[in-house]
This record gives sequence, structure tokens and C-alpha cells, in this order.
Amino acid sequence: MNKPSRGVVFAAMLTIYLVWGSTYLAIRVAVETLPPFLMAGARFLVAGSIVAIILILSHRFRATKAQWLRNSVIGCLMLLGGNGLVSWAEKTIPSGIATLIVSLNPLMMVLGEWIVHRGSEGRVGSRPNRLTFVGLAIGFLGLGILVAPSITSTIATGGIEASPQASLDPWPVAAIITACLTWTIGSMLSRYGKDPVEPFTGSAIQMLCGGIWLVLAGGLLGEMPQVQLESFSARSLWAWLYLVVAGSLIAFTTFVWLMKHASPTLISTYAYVNPIVAVFLGWLILEESLSSRIFVAASTIILGVAIITFAKSRKPKEPKL
Repeated sequence: MNKPSRGVVFAAMLTIYLVWGSTYLAIRVAVETLPPFLMAGARFLVAGSIVAIILILSHRFRATKAQWLRNSVIGCLMLLGGNGLVSWAEKTIPSGIATLIVSLNPLMMVLGEWIVHRGSEGRVGSRPNRLTFVGLAIGFLGLGILVAPSITSTIATGGIEASPQASLDPWPVAAIITACLTWTIGSMLSRYGKDPVEPFTGSAIQMLCGGIWLVLAGGLLGEMPQVQLESFSARSLWAWLYLVVAGSLIAFTTFVWLMKHASPTLISTYAYVNPIVAVFLGWLILEESLSSRIFVAASTIILGVAIITFAKSRKPKEPKL
């Protein structure tokens, strides 16, 4: 497998930076009237079917039974556990707070790489250096500067704008933390699993199987009676369509490709950039005001991302015996 150029990796990273930054808003709008697990399941079933059909027509869809099984497990972890739980939680958790919790992902990615590195006796994975941890800390600080006022407001008032949907229910918070954990485990399996399938075939299988897992979960949780077309708002349906095309067909397939060609620590920096994108879209579309705090937070986050990128480009030093 030829190593992609830095320009290609940069373009792929820019895609998940921008697109995934917009999906938090889209999910929040979609679950206003759509049941969360069934919404996510339909999203990935449609996107996965489109990718699979394109690959079949181009004679590029090839996977063994073992590869189907492994990618079904990955789809369960990343899409049911990751996306499904976040979609469910965003019915009650404000987007800023949800983003702050999701920022656990970079830390989990670093720890996941470290565990894989130690478990394989240094054959795969990587041992994070001090500079990587510095970058993660700075990025997390910037993210805290960005969303801390919303947390303070929620604690002080019991909710943002007196909305019951903004309350800090501990169960949705725990769900997002669990989503971060399952997403990280799935990402590690995708990157280091034996006999890997071609990335785009893998993304199709993961979306198809993950979509089935999500629909089954929605059925078990009693969401089927909520499927009433007359109750779905136009903006929720448009948000769902955006999630299918941009969030799944474009961003998720790009993410799966990146997991084969770039460092997980570098990839996970999207958790720092996505909030900046979300704030900008709020200003552009919803005419929300910008403040000096947001600019300070953005600068801090970008600095953290730059340090992580620089740290991963350095050749690690061999430990002294």
C-alpha cells in the first residue's frame, strides 16, 4: 500500500474538521422530531448501501466472512456505541457541553495507542512523548475556555434559557463518555485488526452493520411507535439528509481511510477543532454573537493541535536501558 502524500492527508483531516464540526448541530436539529437511534440507523443504512452499491458496480467490494464479522463489531462499537449514544444524549445535553465531553476522545486515543504499543511489545501503536501530552493539555484547556461559561450557566440556572432540554441529566453525560470509549475501541480495532479489508469496503460494511445495530437498539428501546411522518419537521428531515451525505458518505468514509493512513493521535484532534466550527456556524447561520473569549479559545485550541502535529512528526527517542 502506497503511503499517501501529506497534502492528501491534510485534505482528509480538513474534511473531518469541517464536516464533523457541523454534524453536532445537524444531529441536534434532527432529533428534535426524529427518534435518535432509528434516525442514526436509517442514516447509516442509506449511506452504507450507497457506498456498497458503488463498490459492487466497480467490482471493488470484496470481503471474507471474517472481515464481515470484524467490521460488524467495529460498526457496533463506533456507530451504535459512539454515534447512537451521542444522538440520544443530544436530546437533552447542550451542544457545547456535549462537545466538551467528546473532547475525551483525544486522551482516549493516546491511551489506546499506548496500550496497543505495550501489549504488542512495541510492534504496533506508539508511546506518547511529553510534547504530545502538552499539546493535548493545551487543546483541552482551549476547549474548556470555549464551553465553560455554558456549564456555569447551566449549573447556576438549571438550564440554558430555561429549557428542560438543556439540563445536565447524568445519564446522557454518562452515555457520551461511554460513546467516547466505544468509539476509541472501535478505532483501534479498525487500525490494528488482522487481515484488514480495503478501507472503503470496510466503511460500507461498518455503516451497514452499524445501521442494523442502531435500528435494533431503537426497536428495543421502544422508538418504533415514534415513527410518524406527520410529526417529522422539515428541518429535522433536511438535517438527517445532511447527516447521510456529509456526515456519513463523506466524513465517515474519510475517517475510516485516515485510520489506515494517519496517526490516531493526529486524527483525534478533530475533537478540538469541531467546536470552533460549531461556534462559527452558530454565528453565520443563527446570528449568534462572537466574543473575545471565543477567539482566545480558538487560538488555544489551534496551538494545541499544532503541538500535537509537531510531536507526532518527530522520531521517538529510544528508551535508555
